[in-house]
Amino acid sequence: MPIPPFSHPDPAARPPLIRCALLTLLAAASAHADQSQWGEAWTRNPVSLATDLPDSFDPVTRQNVKWVVDLGTQTHSTPVVAGGRIFLGTNNGNPRDPRHTGDRGVFVCLDEKDGSLLWQLVVPKLEDDQFLDWPDTGIASEGTVEGDRVYTVTNRGEVVCLDVHGMANGNDGPYQDEGRHMALRGQPAMTPGPLDADIIWMLDMREACSIWCHDGAHSSILIHGGHLYLNTSTGVDNTHRLIRRPLAPALIVVDKKTGRYLGREQEKISPDTFHVGWSSPAFGNVEGKPTIIYCGGNGITYAFDPLPTAPAGPELQILKKRWSYDLDPTAPKVDVHQFVQNKQESPSNIYGMPVLAGGKLYVAGGGDVFWGKTKSWLKCVDPRDGKEVWSYPLGKHTLTTPAVHEGLVYATDDDGVVHCVSAATGDPVWTHPMEGSFWSSPFIADGKIYLGTRKGNFSILTTGRTSKTLCNLQLKSPISSTVTGANGVLYLATMKQLWALKAP
Repeated sequence: MPIPPFSHPDPAARPPLIRCALLTLLAAASAHADQSQWGEAWTRNPVSLATDLPDSFDPVTRQNVKWVVDLGTQTHSTPVVAGGRIFLGTNNGNPRDPRHTGDRGVFVCLDEKDGSLLWQLVVPKLEDDQFLDWPDTGIASEGTVEGDRVYTVTNRGEVVCLDVHGMANGNDGPYQDEGRHMALRGQPAMTPGPLDADIIWMLDMREACSIWCHDGAHSSILIHGGHLYLNTSTGVDNTHRLIRRPLAPALIVVDKKTGRYLGREQEKISPDTFHVGWSSPAFGNVEGKPTIIYCGGNGITYAFDPLPTAPAGPELQILKKRWSYDLDPTAPKVDVHQFVQNKQESPSNIYGMPVLAGGKLYVAGGGDVFWGKTKSWLKCVDPRDGKEVWSYPLGKHTLTTPAVHEGLVYATDDDGVVHCVSAATGDPVWTHPMEGSFWSSPFIADGKIYLGTRKGNFSILTTGRTSKTLCNLQLKSPISSTVTGANGVLYLATMKQLWALKAP
């Protein structure tokens, strides 16, 4: 369970550097055993204090393999671990329930001991247009766990609060229509069983927020106080040249207890979104001020004040912008969709999450990997005012979140190159080529960097200014999911399998 942003004695009363170090240590300590959300606490830094993790494994002899289980045929979600359970999104390419056949979104809860299925949320695809819910993608969003609740976003653009125990302890409410929710349109409601998910509440963003889903949801929900902050994944239609819902919010706030839609940004991000809003928000205390950081699909990063603990009334609250930062200020800003498939001068967007570390903000972005130019950068920004500190050029596109550790920043690009740069200056330290493009972010723990590519190349490198390769394997399945470490075990999800790796 995440610690509150201000623990007693009040970190806000301490000098900035001491306060930053204290908050970082407290956040990391809370995630040392379990890994209950994507990245280090709220900062989104993919770094963990987990120790005794393996520096190699053999998928054939099963050396350093605790267990391995089959998933679907596409897995883009990163596993999170909490309370003896593993939560992960996948598809229905390997059905676990004979009642569900065909393409579905699936969110599984597995036993941490052996990977056995405890329960699953099965969600039919959005009908009518495949670009609303891209075939076989499944549920790509991560889970965020707090206490006995896990929050995620389904492939249908629904924010759901789930009971971590599933239906095994009964159907808790107020939501009671799970049988109807898992049935295909026009088919009778199904009868939920003990292996089905228990939905506590659900918010359909298509209805409540008037979003236009594109390709599916890809949100990692951020919890701050009593609120959930998440990107809506609203974007272009199937022509890729039209925003059907220009007034739709890109970032929203939801009551974590009731699912009520409480607030939104109002910075006109959606009309200028080049493709879709991929990035999820981060949180940090910037000189004692609680701050929400969000990277829009328009290539601009925003800092917002969080909503008040208790909204004034039933009306929708508007997030107050503190500053904004344009990653690519020379890119087109008007009629952006005329630049679709323009590989030279299109707008930029940001796939990975913003990372707050060491009093700085790190953002990686550039041209859209499917529809835009090939330039991309790693940027360092002052989180107090949104001013750029330094810029480092990456290769052809970048889709991942940078990792910041001991004065170094590790970033990857679509050329399959790992970049290590100085966190203070942005100067290059070293690069390391791998086979295939990166969709999974680097994960750092126990003095090691864990990396996986879309060609199934999995490597473990040492951290530091002089790196060496500890392990280099060619797996049989692409890797889109970022590695997770929890309770002395490393969790590696390929498209088709989840590996639990443990050192002897």
